[in-house]
Order: sequence, then C-alpha cells, then structure tokens
Amino acid sequence: MTQIVWIARHANRHDFVNPEWFLSAERPFDPPISEDGKVQAQQLAQRLKGENISHIFASPFLRTVQTANYVAEALSLSINLESGLSEWLNPAWMPQAPKRAPLEVLTRMFPRIDTSYTSRVTAEYPETGEVALERAGKTARLLAEEFSKDILLVGHGASVVGATMGLVGATAQTEVNAALCCLVKVVRPAPEQPWVMELNGDTSHLSKTEKIIRFH
Repeated sequence: MTQIVWIARHANRHDFVNPEWFLSAERPFDPPISEDGKVQAQQLAQRLKGENISHIFASPFLRTVQTANYVAEALSLSINLESGLSEWLNPAWMPQAPKRAPLEVLTRMFPRIDTSYTSRVTAEYPETGEVALERAGKTARLLAEEFSKDILLVGHGASVVGATMGLVGATAQTEVNAALCCLVKVVRPAPEQPWVMELNGDTSHLSKTEKIIRFH
C-alpha cells in the first residue's frame, strides 16, 4: 500500500543561460529549456526509468512540459498538464499574466500530452508567495488522493516547495532544496499514515548542477 510522490523541478532555462533572449521573445515568461537543460532532463529521465511511476503531471509552461516529456518518453507514459503546478504568478516578476504556448501548439510538439485531462486546480494571476505555495500543496494532495499509485509532479521552484510542504507539512525540517532538475521523494507507507520526505532536492543524477538556486 506504499505510495510515492516524486516531485521534480524543470531543467535549466534558456533565459538563465542567455538573458538577452528575454528582450525579443514572443513569450518572455515561458522560456524553453537550455541545451544543458536538455542533458539534465535526459539524466532525470534515466534516474526515474527504474521507478514504478504510473502518472506524470506537469505545469503547462514550456520548460516543465519539455522536462516531463523526456521522462514520459523513457517511461512510455502520457503527460497530464496541471495548472496547479504552475510557476508562481508573481506580479513583481511579471507585469501581467504570462503568455504560454497554446495547448494545440504544445500537443503538436509533445504528442504524449493527454488532452482529455482537466486541471484539478487553476493558478490565477496575480498571486502572493503564500497563495502559490498553498495552491501547489493543494494540487499535490488532490492528485495523491485521486491517483493512488506512484506519480511524478514536474513543476517550478515555488511549486516544488509548495507541493512538498502540502504533503509533509511546513516545518524547519522540511525546507526544500528546489534546485534545477532536482528530485524530491515523498513516501506514505499506508493510507492512514503521514507522508515522509525521503529525498530532499536530490541532484545526484545530474552531471552538472547550479551553485546558487534561483527561482527567477
């Protein structure tokens, strides 16, 4: 009856490597992953290949879908786009709701997206940090209850933290290391027992990691 929720942050962003891209981008707040990010995503996929994951849920931003797609290909699974795992819609970062690639564009790029899936939670711009964490936490709890097998959530810095805290609670012992392409492993031995974090922002599967964790 043991259930595992894996939580991963997206791989490195193109605008982290090439900040100039932001100035001319059609969707500046929806960057793709970088070339080294593609390597990170492949390494994440290889790390999870031996795990018994049954469902993959990803934030609908391009960088999270790209990262999730590498895992989906390795595990032969579909991808469920879940708004509740979205980036923190912080008005200090984004002067307006961020433009994202339309669903029809994403599904052409990534045929593994399951278009029949409907988000269980909707992220709404603008939101405070507290709201973003609560939103991601609620999403993780709902998905863990509805999908009783092992699942993978692919999100952003804030939603990785929020999803983890939403399962294990918010204490000094649960400060989450949400580095790029990290892995959090949260385990529930039985339905009536509490969730326990067994991996906290693990990056041992990566050949290259960031020295300073950035959310934006």
